[in-house]
Amino acid sequence: MIRWLKRGKDAESVAAEDAQVRATVEQIIADVTAEGDKAVRALSQKFDKWSPASFRLSPAEIEACVAALPAQTIADIKFAQAQIRNFAQVQRDSMKDVEVETLPGVVLGHKHIPVSSVGCYVPGGKYPLIASAHMSVVTARVAGVKRVIACAPPYQGKPHPAIVAAMHLGGADEIYALGGVQAIAAMAIGTATITPCDMVVGPGNAFVAEAKRQLFGRVGIDLLAGPTETLIICDETCDGELAAADLLGQAEHGPTSPAVLLTNSETLARATMAEVERQLKVLPTGEIAGQAWRDYGQVIVCDSEEEMVAEADRIASEHVQVMTRDPGFFLSRMSNYGALFLGPETNVSYGDKVIGTNHTLPTRKAARYTGGLWVGKFLKTCTYQRVKTKEASVLVGEYCSRLCALEGFAGHKEQADIRLRRYGGKNQPGAA
Repeated sequence: MIRWLKRGKDAESVAAEDAQVRATVEQIIADVTAEGDKAVRALSQKFDKWSPASFRLSPAEIEACVAALPAQTIADIKFAQAQIRNFAQVQRDSMKDVEVETLPGVVLGHKHIPVSSVGCYVPGGKYPLIASAHMSVVTARVAGVKRVIACAPPYQGKPHPAIVAAMHLGGADEIYALGGVQAIAAMAIGTATITPCDMVVGPGNAFVAEAKRQLFGRVGIDLLAGPTETLIICDETCDGELAAADLLGQAEHGPTSPAVLLTNSETLARATMAEVERQLKVLPTGEIAGQAWRDYGQVIVCDSEEEMVAEADRIASEHVQVMTRDPGFFLSRMSNYGALFLGPETNVSYGDKVIGTNHTLPTRKAARYTGGLWVGKFLKTCTYQRVKTKEASVLVGEYCSRLCALEGFAGHKEQADIRLRRYGGKNQPGAA
């Protein structure tokens, strides 16, 4: 039996907040569609107090950002990008073009074709999320995308040097100091100064995620990656201090970031809740993390590991940290998650920053139907077919003619029949 020791906001309150976000985003997208650069500048001034002569950084401005960073910071960025590039390349190498002769003279195949242009959004208004530049820009480059642009909001009144350096070192062709919904809309719709992209990717707050949702179809998106979520699964082999640290380490992303503890030990659950309150008093980001914990934190106690698996799949969290006696039990049985972090030796922060897997992951139960951003998201798997002989065309055409007649598609049927007449086929009974 599942028991809640702590619940977050009710569904009605969350729905009301979602409606407000949706209306705000609709208006911003309409403004950018109608007024282009003028609207982008006004929105940037309104939300970020930022209105430079050009939102696009010049080569000299980019080089100045790189030069402003200590050598160790550059080395750290390069190390992280090397890990992400390496794993993305392994993933890319696993994706093979195929061609097979399925019937005598009938050849089918598919090719993985990179998207032509991608806009990468890097959050950076509250925290400079440098790692998000690695995750999108580097991965798009490994996929073979021809044009990669990147946007990040100003940080404390100017472009953040480390974000700019990460974008540049990752391989971005164009870098813009522009944030929020206006950045997403500009990359998707285009303006006089920003050529639109075929696809927009990257994480962000609820407004950014909603903008991607509303623009999907006009452009491609990676997935809906909104406010960070974390689920900690633990048993009595874990301790409250570690569980609390991993909960708050993700809750600090923002006041709407859910952090959930799922355990079969009520003793551990209560110890963790007490430890969360203690750590909040000393954590420098405790104000934000504390609000997220108060409004969206949950503590759930189950009777068994099987019940924990079922509940974890229902939650379908973005990040799932497993600290139990046998983490492999959950790896082999769970279906709905953005990324798993198995054992106390690893944690979500490793995945967020440096270990090599991608940190742009599905939120708000999207893990039920999609994984996270990876090199394959930037590739279109496109099929082709070739019929090499008249005999093969007749073989397929006779079946096609009858099936088209069954559906009442006379034009489709004629496409088959004209070839049957030319190549010596005989219409089968039932064909017109």
